[in-house]
Amino acid sequence: MLYLSDISVTFNEDTPDEKKALQDINLTLEQGEFVTVIGSNGAGKSTLMNVVSGSLKPDIGTVKINNKDVTPLPEFKRSNYIGRVFQDPMAGTAPSMTIEENLAMAYARNKKRRFRIGVTKKRRELFREYLNTLHLGLEDRLNAKVGMLSGGERQALSLLMATFTEPNILLLDEHTAALDPSRAELITKLTGDVVEKFHLTTLMVTHNMQQALDLGNRLIMMDKGQIILDVSGEEKQDLTIEKLLQEFQRIRGEQLVNDRAVLG
Repeated sequence: MLYLSDISVTFNEDTPDEKKALQDINLTLEQGEFVTVIGSNGAGKSTLMNVVSGSLKPDIGTVKINNKDVTPLPEFKRSNYIGRVFQDPMAGTAPSMTIEENLAMAYARNKKRRFRIGVTKKRRELFREYLNTLHLGLEDRLNAKVGMLSGGERQALSLLMATFTEPNILLLDEHTAALDPSRAELITKLTGDVVEKFHLTTLMVTHNMQQALDLGNRLIMMDKGQIILDVSGEEKQDLTIEKLLQEFQRIRGEQLVNDRAVLG
C-alpha cells in the first residue's frame, strides 16, 4: 500500500548547519496496517510525514502508493490518495464555513466531477450519519460555523473529514498534542474507532508513548533520521513504556535520565 525506498533528506547541505533529517529510510505499510511512530525531537518523524504527504520531496528515494510512483507528485495531487490530520485543530478545517460546507469540500476531494455549491438532501443525511458516530451532537449543528467549535470538536471534525472518503493512506501528525487531556482521550478513542471502521492504512506520529502503545498494530521508533526499532503483533502488545525506554537505551548505548529524551 505505502512503500518508501532509500529515502534520504538533508537540510542545509554543505553548510555548518547541515542536518541529515532522514537517512536511507525503507518502510512498507500493508493494507490496513496502523503504524505509530515515536522518537525525540529532531528524530525525523515530521520529515517522514512530509515526504509521504508530498509537502517535501526527498533528495533521493522513491515513494509509492498502491504500486504507483508518487514521488514527483506535488502535495495537492497526492491528496487524492492521502488524508491528513494536523496537530493544530485549526489547520484541517475552514473556520468561516459551516460544518456542512466543510464536509462537502472533503467529500468532493476525490471526486472527478466539479464541486458545486449546495448539498443534496441525500448527502446531508450522509453527513448526519457520519457525524453521529462522533457522539458530539454535531449532526444537529450542520449550519454552525466551524470557527465556533471547541478545539476537540474541530479536531474530531478534521478526523472525520480526512477519513470518511476512505483515503489510501491516513496521516495523523501529533493530532492530539494540542488538546487538553479529556479531549485528547476522546480523539484517541475516535481515532481507533474510525481506523477500524474503514480499515485504513495509517501512519501516526505521536510524542505520547502510551498512545503509541495503545493504538495500532505496529510501532516504529526513530532516532537521528533512522528507524531504530520496528515491532508488531504480539511483540508490540507486550511492550510497556519501561521496556521501550530500555530498548532505546540499549540501541543508543547510553543511560537516560528520564523519558524526556524520547518524548521530546
